[in-house]
Amino acid sequence: MAITSFLFLLGRVLFGGFFVKSAFNHFTQVDMLTGYTASKGVKPAKFWVLFTGFLLLIGGLGIILGIYVQWAIAALVLFLAPASFLMHAFWKDTDPNMKMMNTINFYKNMALLGAALMALMIAAPWPLSL
Repeated sequence: MAITSFLFLLGRVLFGGFFVKSAFNHFTQVDMLTGYTASKGVKPAKFWVLFTGFLLLIGGLGIILGIYVQWAIAALVLFLAPASFLMHAFWKDTDPNMKMMNTINFYKNMALLGAALMALMIAAPWPLSL
């Protein structure tokens, strides 16, 4: 196995693993995330928490396993774009701590969105994919 193939797999595990971990949080912290989502005016909040958890899981697993990559990236884009603007609208915050937290999360999501879109340019099948 070439070192570049191993490094690409490691990158996929790190990148996709972030989304799988986020999905796990969506499914295990439903009540807390439902309250937070409702506080942002998103309704029905519980449905969206569970649905976005599903998007995160599909996206993360697709990246890690290197399967259905275009669908996996579509799921991540479908999560990241609206969630960034709805849940991390730092420009609306008046509390400095919330503004800082939401600014960081908004730009983190934009970076993840950019990385996901760049992954579309990697020829399939990906090395070491199922």
